[in-house]
Order: sequence, then structure tokens, then C-alpha cells
Amino acid sequence: MTTSAIVALAVAVWGQRLLGGFVVGPVLARRPGLAQAVGLVPAAVVMAVIIQLSMADGRTLVVDERLAGMAVAGVLVWRRAPFLAVVVAAALTTAGLRAI
Repeated sequence: MTTSAIVALAVAVWGQRLLGGFVVGPVLARRPGLAQAVGLVPAAVVMAVIIQLSMADGRTLVVDERLAGMAVAGVLVWRRAPFLAVVVAAALTTAGLRAI
């Protein structure tokens, strides 16, 4: 990467942070419902990436044991189970179905 590209990216990130702090921040302060919805965006993006990495193999959709493990994890997260319990239950479900 050239020096000019690095400088351009640094300026763009700095500008994005300023925009968020001075423009988006006051708008969200006046609308708490919108602020709550925007707060959920990072979790949704992470979840989408995890699902895409787990369910896709190139250009094909893969439905296998991993889907059952993710479903178990989703239900446990919805029921507000501890993180360690979610990870262990999902891993055991996936491993158990692969062993069958």
C-alpha cells in the first residue's frame, strides 16, 4: 500500500469519526428509539458474518451439523444463557451430530 493510500484512509476514518460525533451523535441523543436500534447494528453485522462463514462454501449453501449448533446457540442466547453455556452447547450439538 502506498503512503498516499494510507494517508487517505487515515483522513477518511478521522472524518467518519468526526461526522459520527458531531452530526449523528446529537441526532441520536434526541431520538432514544433510533439510538437503541443503531446500537444493535454491530451485533447484527457480526451475526451476519458468522452465519455467512458457517453456511456458505464458495457459492453454495451448506446445510449440515453446524446449522443445528447455531440454532441451539441462538435459542440459548435468546433465553439469556451464560456465554460459556452457549458455546459449549453449540459445540456439543455440532460434535454429537457429526458423530452420528
